[in-house]
Amino acid sequence: MKIALVHDYLVQYGGAERVLEVFSEIFPHAPIYTLVYDKNLFKNRFGRKKIYTSFLQSLPLSKSHHRSFPILMPMAIESFDFSAYDIVLSDSNSYAKGIISNSGTLHICYCHTPMRYAWDDYYSYTENFSVAKLIRKAIPLAMNYIRLWDKISADRVDKFITNSNFVARRIAKYYRRTAEVIYPPVSLSFFKQDKKIKKENYFLIVGRLIPYKRFDLVIGAFNILGLRLKIIGDGPEAQRLKKMAKPNIEFFGWRPDEEIRDYYAGAKAFLFPQEEDFGIVALESLASGTPVIAYRGGGSLEIIKEGINGVFFDTQTVGSIVGAVRNFGDNDFDSEKIKQSVTSFDKEIFKKKIKEFVEREWGNFNKK
Repeated sequence: MKIALVHDYLVQYGGAERVLEVFSEIFPHAPIYTLVYDKNLFKNRFGRKKIYTSFLQSLPLSKSHHRSFPILMPMAIESFDFSAYDIVLSDSNSYAKGIISNSGTLHICYCHTPMRYAWDDYYSYTENFSVAKLIRKAIPLAMNYIRLWDKISADRVDKFITNSNFVARRIAKYYRRTAEVIYPPVSLSFFKQDKKIKKENYFLIVGRLIPYKRFDLVIGAFNILGLRLKIIGDGPEAQRLKKMAKPNIEFFGWRPDEEIRDYYAGAKAFLFPQEEDFGIVALESLASGTPVIAYRGGGSLEIIKEGINGVFFDTQTVGSIVGAVRNFGDNDFDSEKIKQSVTSFDKEIFKKKIKEFVEREWGNFNKK
């Protein structure tokens, strides 16, 4: 089988890019097709793997302001030629699923979410796009087209996989398609350290500093609480969030994986205030033996077992987070039990399930 991998854009490093890395391990000879690629950001993460980009790569500011080109992205993803491949495995939360393949090519999409800014989070997303004012005003007009294209492009996918039951329901709602749930991977062996990391008196959040992550709520809560909070990550919200924060809150930018692992292990608890499609960073915290204080919604409901590996708060407000953190000390969490609670999410299990799914569907596809 000749296989190609497709990803939306490689200009940031998050959960979707971690999934792509594992796909690259499963299919080491498969090239990657993506709209835009920032080679300096990813360095050696994909080794010598061939990476093909679209015509957007040559446009000014395409790497730093890729959201400024929503009208061009459907055209760009459709410009790739996959006629030489038996299988295309797309890894998508927006445009990658929209590739055009011929009748002899099986297209499987691992859908992280239907395009959020076109559907249920349309209003909040468009208000917070980090693009020029003139472009932001044109976004509502563009979204009518993007929404239609997104639905039509979903019909091109032969089989959907997704990362949670939460997203499977959204796929059924917006695309009228079923999706098999295969939870995203975490390398449990990486988080199982030989050295003993002592728990310290700080709380932690990790992720891209963008509006929907709701780090502003956590900062507001810790401004009131006065407790130590460490923030690892970067993004367009960085300067605004830093101006909000009091001296008890530290910003570290992005750190190497080995350092982040130590921060996870040393934290008193990990904060997860957003409604996420799944939540790999929360899973990484649990794999490190650190409990999670999470908003009761989205994919976190499929990861966190209240009182065993974390606690929930019910509303996305500063007051709700303050209350959850203050009540957190009433719980007696066992690091080893926390680690055991996520063993089913191990990377090797994910690799086995993805490989079996692809082989099964390829066999079914050839029977038609």
